[in-house]
Amino acid sequence: MNSLDQLETRLGIDFSDKSLLQRALTHRSYLNEHPDFGFSDNERLEFLGDAVLDFVTGAHLYHRFPELDEGVLTSLRSALVRRDTLARFAQELDLGAHMLMGHGEADSGGRRRAATLCAVFEAVVGAVYLDQGLEAVVNLVQPLIDPEIAQVLRERSDRDAKSLLQEYAQAHLRCTPRYTTVSEIGPDHAKEFTVEVRICGQMCGRGTGCNKQAAAQVAAAQALELCESGEFPLPEPTSD
Repeated sequence: MNSLDQLETRLGIDFSDKSLLQRALTHRSYLNEHPDFGFSDNERLEFLGDAVLDFVTGAHLYHRFPELDEGVLTSLRSALVRRDTLARFAQELDLGAHMLMGHGEADSGGRRRAATLCAVFEAVVGAVYLDQGLEAVVNLVQPLIDPEIAQVLRERSDRDAKSLLQEYAQAHLRCTPRYTTVSEIGPDHAKEFTVEVRICGQMCGRGTGCNKQAAAQVAAAQALELCESGEFPLPEPTSD
């Protein structure tokens, strides 16, 4: 049984057009090393899958929680389709092992990188939608997101770290957290950003990520943990 057959078995889907699944699994780095390869990379399917996931997840939440308003539903959906969540779904399906990837990317940990796993999951969703339709996407995605919904509700992880830090800082210190990008390294297709967050002028968190938003979330989570634990000696509240 070849790699595509194994993945189809794991997905529970028999693709009519196998080339869609192959494209979904093709990282751009593979094409850089194999310019004569007969398929394009997965970035267009990733774009489509992102939109389909937003719709499928939103519709599922709408019907499952008829009592919740649109603000809470939006927050829940954001938690379910964020990068790290989708990367975990990709790991559950073992998508990284089936990807076509350049040697350099693979050797640097590309098959385990959250951004890459998130992208391949979205691309596979896009491929399933084109080949099998919306119902097949629902059948694939719903068993993955239902346990995640319960976890999000238990942990309030639908509330992002930046929002929680802002609430904490304003309530306890009458300050607003300030974020600064302190470094930006790497080539355009694989940049790494470092962001610091300061409260009342004092640095209390630093994070890195593949974009500024992700780095700021990591910095905020670090700062929130320090603030709530009392381990970081915050200054007296001042006007900010």
